[in-house]
Amino acid sequence: MPSDFAVLDIDVQRSVVDQVVGRCKTEASQKRIPLDEYTAQDLLVWFQQTLYRDPDDYVFAANSSRAGKKREKQPLWLSTIMRYYVQPVVKRLGIKKRVTWHTFRRTYTTLLHANGEDVKVVQELLRHSSSRITMDIYAKAQMPAKRAAQQKVVEMVRSEKTAPEAKKMA
Repeated sequence: MPSDFAVLDIDVQRSVVDQVVGRCKTEASQKRIPLDEYTAQDLLVWFQQTLYRDPDDYVFAANSSRAGKKREKQPLWLSTIMRYYVQPVVKRLGIKKRVTWHTFRRTYTTLLHANGEDVKVVQELLRHSSSRITMDIYAKAQMPAKRAAQQKVVEMVRSEKTAPEAKKMA
């Protein structure tokens, strides 16, 4: 992790999928990620505490051993974080739906979309190779936005003159 956050972004150098470390899947997934000031500050605090500060170290790493062999500087496995940290909170909150890491990606996408962010911005923040993937798979319309859109159409086709007649029929 770079020690200078003056530009407020972070460089993605590799990926970890199902505990396999490899290259980033696509060119889009290698692009720099913007950070807000709060996240950058939190990462700097973490960087000051962690034992792993070399440029090639993982941001979140731990020493681990398996079958008697010591493996140092391994990434924290997302499945372990999900199992021991996220799922207990989900259960404590009474959430019945299945929560995965993709739940967070879909929620992030939906919130960006609900805030009126440009599709291309959302696509690049998620590091998708196409906006179609972003919108078809990840984004979901929120009920207030759907209600407002529907109301606009109703107002377009109804006139003030027909409103009282509709009330009489109801």
